[in-house]
Amino acid sequence: MVQLQKDIATIEATGTQVVGVSYDSIEVLRKFAEPAGISFPLLSDEGSKTIRAFGIHFRDGLPHPGTYLIDRKGTVRAKFFQEGYRERHDNSVLIEAAKKL
Repeated sequence: MVQLQKDIATIEATGTQVVGVSYDSIEVLRKFAEPAGISFPLLSDEGSKTIRAFGIHFRDGLPHPGTYLIDRKGTVRAKFFQEGYRERHDNSVLIEAAKKL
């Protein structure tokens, strides 16, 4: 999420709105977002309903971090995941895909 924040202006210039979804509580997300300077909404998915709906649970029920591009109709148009949970895609890949939508 910190990496997305670094390129937020470029990402938003494509007409894309960034929203983070996490199984963490609102308070945990607030404590993370404020010092990290996160300006986009972070939504709490306590109980992981959204995470389960997207089928991104893995090891021990934790979500596999990734990025989705979802159009205004709710259709998933692109998915970006790395093999390991600590790796993230480069924002340039997301930006180029968003420009094509």
